Amino acid sequence: MVTAEMVKELRERTGAGMMDCKKALVATDGDIEKAVDELRTKGLASAAKKASRVASEGAVTSYIHAGGRIGVLVEVNCETDFVGKTAEFKQLAYDIAMQIAASNPDYVSREDVPEQVIAHEKEVLRAQALEEGKPEKVIDKMVEGRLDKFYKERCLLEQQFIKDPDKTVQQLIHEHVAKIGENINVRRFARYELGQGIEKEQADFAAEVMAQIKG
Repeated sequence: MVTAEMVKELRERTGAGMMDCKKALVATDGDIEKAVDELRTKGLASAAKKASRVASEGAVTSYIHAGGRIGVLVEVNCETDFVGKTAEFKQLAYDIAMQIAASNPDYVSREDVPEQVIAHEKEVLRAQALEEGKPEKVIDKMVEGRLDKFYKERCLLEQQFIKDPDKTVQQLIHEHVAKIGENINVRRFARYELGQGIEKEQADFAAEVMAQIKG
């Protein structure tokens, strides 16, 4: 039996609407964990349907790490000015800016990685595999697997979300698309680190951002 307490718990965990939570719980016989997965799956499907819709509103959001040592600007787009001004959208954009400060991605998505960078990375990974003495017939599969790891480290949307490593940044956005009902995209970002490019004693500011979030 699905109770009001179960619906409330699922809403608090997912942010989904009351009726959506109730339907998910009924479909999963009251299993909270399965209901969470059910709502995430529906969120992905909903996001896919909205992906082709034009998103030209939104906000350019900033995040400045304590002391002004790391600064991020990120443009996050939605479909309407109304959604762009909501607290929920602003929090999402801020979380994405914080993610960029902490995880230092180079690209928004794997589609943004230049072909020459991919080709160079494949060469390096193939050379590593050969150096390790791996059989020729399995090297291509190994290279693809290691390239996938490269994307997960260097592409913002594929990174683990710093506040919840069980989901990626892309999944976080899809969840908000499902809740808000509009297409949401990260268009571009810029990240600046104090003294970047100047020879000096190195400080791991990204680690400081992570520590601040967790602490």
